[in-house]
Amino acid sequence: MKIVISGYGRMGHEVEKIALSRSHIIIATVDNDIEWSEQSEIIKTADVVIDFSLPQTATKVFEKCFELGVPIVTGTTGWYEDLESVRVSCEKNNACFFYSHNFSIGVNIFFEANKLIASLTAAANNYSVGVEETHHVHKMDSPSGTAIKVAEDIISEYQELKEWKNYAEVDKSQLPIKSYREGEVIGSHSVDYHSNIDHIRISHIAKNRSGFALGAILAAEYVFGKKGFFSMSDLMKDLQK
Repeated sequence: MKIVISGYGRMGHEVEKIALSRSHIIIATVDNDIEWSEQSEIIKTADVVIDFSLPQTATKVFEKCFELGVPIVTGTTGWYEDLESVRVSCEKNNACFFYSHNFSIGVNIFFEANKLIASLTAAANNYSVGVEETHHVHKMDSPSGTAIKVAEDIISEYQELKEWKNYAEVDKSQLPIKSYREGEVIGSHSVDYHSNIDHIRISHIAKNRSGFALGAILAAEYVFGKKGFFSMSDLMKDLQK
């Protein structure tokens, strides 16, 4: 595939490395509006844009791809309040859009394991639950998209929980998410289920960025030739075939 990388930072470089190892071609890298404008003719020829840009510019990147008719795979987080409008725009333009809170296959296994534990502990009706996440000091959104996904999955099972809150002190209807920004931590997520008799903890710790990059490339390979609005659950189902 011919790939354009939007957001040529740490993740962009890792995506490039994994893409080349799988015999794909990087035809352009873009980081700002000027580069998008200057390279628009090249971008039009791409099979996919893989985006790891910034939350505040993400939706602009999506719209550019829709206008140019290029499929986009995005791992940028912090824009999800616009999710429905992006979905509508994707459908209106007959485009291809794939998003994920986290492209790591291991994290998505973590998601599924957590959903099962949340369902079982909610039925037991004697567990309290909290989420913790730690990332490097350069990460701009807090809590992370991964932590929000985990929290939303828990809330869907616990009837007494109505919302998450990014703070340690919460009332009984709120799920606490504790967020830390330390050094160069790539990503650590934990969920703790406490009862009077035991403590269940499930964790995922990223050792490097290659897992995220590989997942993004797998997503790009998955959407090749497709139209529609996709998420990681679609890819995970495909990988299980």
